[in-house]
Amino acid sequence: MLNCREVTRLLSEAQERELTLKERLSLNIHLSWCSGCRTFSKQMQAIRRITRAYVKGKNEGQNNE
Repeated sequence: MLNCREVTRLLSEAQERELTLKERLSLNIHLSWCSGCRTFSKQMQAIRRITRAYVKGKNEGQNNE
């Protein structure tokens, strides 16, 4: 079973590569009972969403110039 440190590492790596089936299953099991890691996962998703929206808006602004 994964510990919290391993989960945060996998959540970070998932931003760069596709996780294996075993990694995804282990991650989901851990997230099902660990509220701290669930919160961290939601925060990472929010940061990614905000960053993408910012970049998209910045790129659209450059097209209007």
